[in-house]
Amino acid sequence: MADCAMRKLGSQLAKVAWVSRSFHCGTADQAGRPWRLKHALPENGSQYGPMIDLPDWSFADGRLAPPMKGYLRRQEKNRELARRIAMISSEMDHGLERWEAKQKEQEQQAEEKQHNRLQPKGGILPPAPK
Repeated sequence: MADCAMRKLGSQLAKVAWVSRSFHCGTADQAGRPWRLKHALPENGSQYGPMIDLPDWSFADGRLAPPMKGYLRRQEKNRELARRIAMISSEMDHGLERWEAKQKEQEQQAEEKQHNRLQPKGGILPPAPK
């Protein structure tokens, strides 16, 4: 009996599944990564922004609350990332300078070879009359 009911429901469930695929749900799409990236937001709502970077509370007299552990961890991670970016950037600059110096040295060597080539003996002869 249960088997018969499942066969009957199975065809109805298939129809419901087909109909539900044709529906468009904007809020589910907006909650996802593509929508956030399209609107210049972080991939994840907990990466950065006022809800993450600002303190959760403050004292009644206006003093700020002490920073939370997660905030300090993110701050240190950002500092480390900035240090790494600066180091890699300086390495790239140094590499480009070395490459440019090497290119100039090769050009100078080519000019020097051109200058030190064997010269024809005698002076430059006047063109022969025709």
